[in-house]
Amino acid sequence: MERQKKNVLFALSASKELGKRVAKHLGMPLSPVEIKHFADGETMVKAVNSIRNKHVFVIQSTSKPVNENLMELLIAIDSFKRASAKSITVLLPYYGYARQDRKTIGREPITCKLVADLLEKAGATRIAIIDLHSTQAQGFFDVPVDTCS
Repeated sequence: MERQKKNVLFALSASKELGKRVAKHLGMPLSPVEIKHFADGETMVKAVNSIRNKHVFVIQSTSKPVNENLMELLIAIDSFKRASAKSITVLLPYYGYARQDRKTIGREPITCKLVADLLEKAGATRIAIIDLHSTQAQGFFDVPVDTCS
């Protein structure tokens, strides 16, 4: 009971069903999140209830549409950070851009590293990734990363 008061679980658009199953397995509710899409295509995400000094867990796959789901996740993390979450753990069932983890020819980006930087800059304090494309990608993060396959 005490754990549930300190921990909150969110499931964003790309992982609603998975979030429901995780919440049921843990015996805790999914916390409500407000997601708005404005006419110009911008997205706004915010927690409905206070998350001050709470450990936040957010589930969001960055699967297709990759860019929209990634942006929603980044905005949510930033929102949770600004709402004074104690920590923010991101649970990534699918890590978009993970295959772009090295340069094979000149002028190619290493987008896997870019996404790692974006997640950290937004405010993620820990990342959990399922089936990471290559283990070297863990080195792109400066926060703890947990992987499982």
